[in-house]
Amino acid sequence: MRQRPPLMSIVSALPSTVPFVGPEAQERGRGRAFRARIGANESSFGPSPRVVARMAGLARDMWMYCDPDNHDLKVAVAAHLGVSAENVVVGEGIDGLLSLVARMYVAPGDAVVTSLGAYPTFIFHIAGVGGRLVAVPYENDRESLDGLLAAVARENAALVYLSNPDNPMGSWWEAAELIRFIEALPETTMLVLDEAYGELGPASALPPIDVAQPNVIRMRTFSKAYGLAGIRCGYAVAEAQVIRDFEKIRNHYGVSRMAQIAGVEALADQDYLQNVVARVAAGRRRIAEIAEANGLKPLPSATNFVTIDCGGDGAFALNVLQALLSRDVFIRKPMVPVLDRCIRVSVGLDHELDIFAEELPGALAVARGN
Repeated sequence: MRQRPPLMSIVSALPSTVPFVGPEAQERGRGRAFRARIGANESSFGPSPRVVARMAGLARDMWMYCDPDNHDLKVAVAAHLGVSAENVVVGEGIDGLLSLVARMYVAPGDAVVTSLGAYPTFIFHIAGVGGRLVAVPYENDRESLDGLLAAVARENAALVYLSNPDNPMGSWWEAAELIRFIEALPETTMLVLDEAYGELGPASALPPIDVAQPNVIRMRTFSKAYGLAGIRCGYAVAEAQVIRDFEKIRNHYGVSRMAQIAGVEALADQDYLQNVVARVAAGRRRIAEIAEANGLKPLPSATNFVTIDCGGDGAFALNVLQALLSRDVFIRKPMVPVLDRCIRVSVGLDHELDIFAEELPGALAVARGN
């Protein structure tokens, strides 16, 4: 047998897994498409019509490389948030930016604090650089701010990750509590505050942006409320030196010309964004009504999904999920103990929620063995 070049020891020790199995992979395995794609927290409403028109007109220009400085999008984000362009970095969605943060702040063996059951892609990137993950259990279906702080102090953590509003539970903290959390952090610990769902929750959950705070990185995306998950574009806002450090290692041609211009156009159409926010709120109410009509408990949500307590254990909720998948309804669920009693349903178009309402009673019957 021929030898192969050795892998780095950190990579060699990792399991051959990925954070998510996408709906496309599931459809290939099943041999048929889903009728309701309400599991990936995408926006079925899509982007603004003016964004779509702009993107269509750009197709002929895709022979050109993107602007490696992301200049126009950085300026647009800065103007939208009331900060300087030197406080903004653009990346391939929040996922791409998380990969950079892991490389910037985590050495092999460094403690990194997160919540048990929080966004798995963050965990994936930390494992990839050899960080030592310290997971804090949720408390009452919310990330535990006091628990995270205690773990940071105990472990002398290099990095702590917090999402607000939260995935997978849809819960959130008010801005005053987040400010308290930030002020209590050691200066040597970097906070990644993931606000992917920030536009969809109450404004009171978003603290004012303070770009003078050197140990806070705020991350946002065009994948959720703006309906542009497929273009992979997000941004981080932080103190100017932190942004300059991102620039040292980021992929300067990673965000396509199409994505950059679509992002600028999306920010310019705030009327459409508010329309989507209202439709998402209506969709959350519809999902909650469907859940309650079937004897289940919807949890309060500040996102574009509703997490539903199925009233049993993790095995029962998994049976519900699998029964829905067999009925061509794509959803997901939390997987760690306590949270795993739930399923998670994204807001979709009316006909998709009609299908969910039609298929849920049968899925529950199968899960109960009836």
